[in-house]
Amino acid sequence: MATLETLIRDRLAHNHWGILGNQGYVLGVDLGSYGLRVALANLQHHTFHTMSSEEVNESPDEVVQRVIAMAHALMDAHEVTPDHLVRVGVGFGGPVDLRFGTVRLAPRQPGWENYPLQERFEQAFDAVTVIDNDANVIALGEATFGVGAGCQHLVYLHLSSGVGGGLVLNGRLYHGATSTAGEIGHAVVGQGWDGTGRPETLEELVSITGLLQRARRYGLETDNLDQIFGESSIGHRVVQETVDLIAVRCAQTVALVDPEMIVLGGIVVRIGGEDFVQAIAEKVNTFIAPQFARPLPVMASVLGPESVTVGAIANALDSLSD
Repeated sequence: MATLETLIRDRLAHNHWGILGNQGYVLGVDLGSYGLRVALANLQHHTFHTMSSEEVNESPDEVVQRVIAMAHALMDAHEVTPDHLVRVGVGFGGPVDLRFGTVRLAPRQPGWENYPLQERFEQAFDAVTVIDNDANVIALGEATFGVGAGCQHLVYLHLSSGVGGGLVLNGRLYHGATSTAGEIGHAVVGQGWDGTGRPETLEELVSITGLLQRARRYGLETDNLDQIFGESSIGHRVVQETVDLIAVRCAQTVALVDPEMIVLGGIVVRIGGEDFVQAIAEKVNTFIAPQFARPLPVMASVLGPESVTVGAIANALDSLSD
């Protein structure tokens, strides 16, 4: 398996981003819920450098100032001044409003509502900045640099503390009418619904919390996701239900958008491993209706901890063609 640096170098060498896509630098920022990361890509020499920091509980302004300071430190380390930046890309761990460059909210931390994220970075670096949510930029990162490199139509599903997703259609991110396209975790699941109240969403069932709650309901008391994917019979039951739930939603998505590939990522996929991904892949291809039948790759994300920074760089590069 090629290293991340090799994947990025090889893809940057095949420049498709216009006149600005072969000179200067692009900065990628991961403003997520599990720490901060920044990455710097040299578009001329095709190098890639990163810096990271542990998660801390700070106000939005403090978090933004800290990650900006990290980015300046990374640039200083490689003798890059802001006038060499052609774009800044930011991936945020929550929904954003692309019309205004603002955060809508952070699911696990209050205070981000209507935060002017794009403006803050453009003021700090005097460079055009593009923002998006983390699952969207990972989708584009996988289609640009990762396991789906070269795919024009790709679906990404992120399984973690929440369930997010992103759609790459015709080689570009598809956002829909309100920038929420691809958010498959919010889709309701009718399985087991008694017809009263509101059906559960996919996120409520297959996020980390959802998996642990279902395990407890069946008698396995644990807060350790590894035990779900261990040797317990209850864990096996939860995993099989999860495989079926995800495979059905993926097959429905295939019928709607006809992708070339589905990519799965997030901590649930990392812990579940190859067997988990393969089980989903087999079920998806079983569930695809005969008229659309063909071997559809269902793959694990390969960008690892830098998936958001790499995706943010991909999004920034994509904006050069606008």
